[in-house]
Amino acid sequence: MAEPRAERPDMRDYGVDTPAWAPLPWAWAAERLVANRNFWVVTVSAGGRPHAMPVWGVWDEAEHRFAFSCAPRARKARNLAANPRAVVMVDDTVECVSVEGRAAPVGDRARRAQWAERYVEKYRPFSPGLSTEFVTQNLMFEFEPERAFAVIEREEEFATRATRWVFEPGG
Repeated sequence: MAEPRAERPDMRDYGVDTPAWAPLPWAWAAERLVANRNFWVVTVSAGGRPHAMPVWGVWDEAEHRFAFSCAPRARKARNLAANPRAVVMVDDTVECVSVEGRAAPVGDRARRAQWAERYVEKYRPFSPGLSTEFVTQNLMFEFEPERAFAVIEREEEFATRATRWVFEPGG
């Protein structure tokens, strides 16, 4: 899978137009996405009402995809049915990574099982009773990124490292 293209975000009002700017490597963001335990998922209802909730989820760097599970009647599930656009963020407020894209329920049984196995492998140390059967009883959403954004909230790095990445469609 091709790496997303790095760009300097238009943040002139924040000083991110310095000649010292250099993009963060995608590997920096991927490392945080893979290792992160709690993700924030932001969805929007058909009427435009935002909703943010922390979830457990799995970033697959080989595929540039993210998956999470939720109850079929959960607000985020209803929102995504009406509007598939979403934002996924790591829970770190110093080394921030935010990914914009679209999420859809995983309908393919083999694909759901694959994501559920990855999910259980990651989270069983925190929840020993977690099983793939439990995970697959709920909806599994797969998130396809379009853009990602990172800032480092340390004064010496903020203006020189803020980075936006653009993913190729379907890539």
